[in-house]
Amino acid sequence: MPTFRILSFVLALLAAASAWGASAVGEHKLRIVASNYPLAYFAERLAGPWATVTLPAPADVDPAYWRPDAKAVGAMQKADLILLNGADYEKWLAHVALPRLKLVDTSAGFRDRFIRIESAVVHSHGPAGQHSHEGTAFTTWLDFDQAAQQAEAVAKALIAKRPELKTAVLDGLKTLHADLAGLDSEVKRITAAKPGLPLMASHPVYQYLARRYALNLKSVHWEPGEMPPEKEWTGLDKTLARHPAKTMLWEARPAAAVADDLSARGIASAVFDPCANRPESGDFLAVMRQNVENLKTSFQRR
Repeated sequence: MPTFRILSFVLALLAAASAWGASAVGEHKLRIVASNYPLAYFAERLAGPWATVTLPAPADVDPAYWRPDAKAVGAMQKADLILLNGADYEKWLAHVALPRLKLVDTSAGFRDRFIRIESAVVHSHGPAGQHSHEGTAFTTWLDFDQAAQQAEAVAKALIAKRPELKTAVLDGLKTLHADLAGLDSEVKRITAAKPGLPLMASHPVYQYLARRYALNLKSVHWEPGEMPPEKEWTGLDKTLARHPAKTMLWEARPAAAVADDLSARGIASAVFDPCANRPESGDFLAVMRQNVENLKTSFQRR
């Protein structure tokens, strides 16, 4: 057989093999369910076109207080991977039957560093009803080093499930780690400029953020869309007498009347969105970068 015909034959075989591989991957996309948006974002970046990532919690519900219905449980049972935040985030987990081999506890690697919350206040907001923050603090990803460890756990699970994707997943992990490291170093730089600066938080969800970046933070239990009762304002005034904060961190922009009353006390409102659910615009990285900018403004305030 002439040389050019042999070469053409080999190239044809390679093309066919490549097409088969792409088709096989396309026809068998990994089905991934994530219990919150940060994990969904990590999976989307790492798995790219080779996976369909689902976040079953409705857009108007905090995934930490969501409970899966039968349909959602059925979808999880059919998934290839079920990404869990851990740190007692999925309180529904003990009440549903899921294949253990599909569960990925992304915070297991730093379980010994979980923060325990004692004597938490029972309160309610949104359709999830009453709850308290007692137990284990679960917004683990607001420590960006911990977020990187959770992303790594997702990558390991993906590679274990699809070894042929190892190179692509590790390349994605490298850039994701770089983005998270950038956030981490920037927050460290900002907070180091004014160590011990008193801050308030509208909700007790910033425990890991405060620990990682040495924030001098005290929390109330206020909701962005609700005017706190008078006794809450009285309590805030007592706290400010010994903790003279000039900024209150919020999960979302507070109602104008609340922001105005805080401003009258010399307190500015700054949004630091945990981004537990999928944002209306942008993505996890964009939200976190805006959070960092808002924190920077708070530390520059006199």
